[in-house]
Amino acid sequence: MGGRIEIYLDIASLYSYIALIQVLNTRELLKQHSVEVELYPVLLGAINAASGNKPPWTLPAKRKYGGHDSRRSLSTVGLTQVSPPGDLMEAGRTQLALRALHHIKATYPEAAYLATWRHFLHAFWTLHVPPTNPSALRAALEGVPAPTPNPSSSPSSSSSPDAASVPKPLFTTDDVDRIASAAEKPEYKDLLRRTTEEALSRGAFGAPWLWVTDAATGRGEPFFGSDRWSHVYEFLGLPYRDVTLLPPGAEEGSRSKSKSKL
Repeated sequence: MGGRIEIYLDIASLYSYIALIQVLNTRELLKQHSVEVELYPVLLGAINAASGNKPPWTLPAKRKYGGHDSRRSLSTVGLTQVSPPGDLMEAGRTQLALRALHHIKATYPEAAYLATWRHFLHAFWTLHVPPTNPSALRAALEGVPAPTPNPSSSPSSSSSPDAASVPKPLFTTDDVDRIASAAEKPEYKDLLRRTTEEALSRGAFGAPWLWVTDAATGRGEPFFGSDRWSHVYEFLGLPYRDVTLLPPGAEEGSRSKSKSKL
């Protein structure tokens, strides 16, 4: 057993948000199985354009069904108060935030990188302040809370929290200055471009896109979406509990126990 899961995400992708929460919930257990997880920021708009794909909400039938599917999927990971931040075509210009994430990945501890992903997605989908321009990026960076023992839990969305409940900020003013400056540099523009091209070379047509490598054989395969984890675990030879229909009155018939999990 053992292996590597590489996940290509964009903050403008709702199912990337869901996949991130799933990873935060399982990454320690995956480590116990000798499975490494790496998250890579990619520009979903460029992937769509290069692959010929279209955002699902641009097609009337998919948009109608998407409301049902997103509600169900969000519920499985405990996300609430999530909705698009207005015009997704405009909000989807996430290059600046993605380049900032690349810089944080390269220069800060993993916990800081994951906490920033978590907060950027919260800012985009709940606060409706996408970090897509310099001032919004700085505000998002200033709002990233220091990591807690449960990084998957939802950040507070209250506009006037009690002073005692205000989390300690992760980044200092100097940190914010450095990250915001790095997000404008050619090296991170190029890194985002190359990472997006790498996802495309691995067959990506949307996000989250997963490339999973089995350590025992060295073989890698693609997986798409936030609902393919049982396939991933099967590919890696990991023990897992799949979705199972139980007989009427079964003691384990609660929703929480019937979900597929590692």
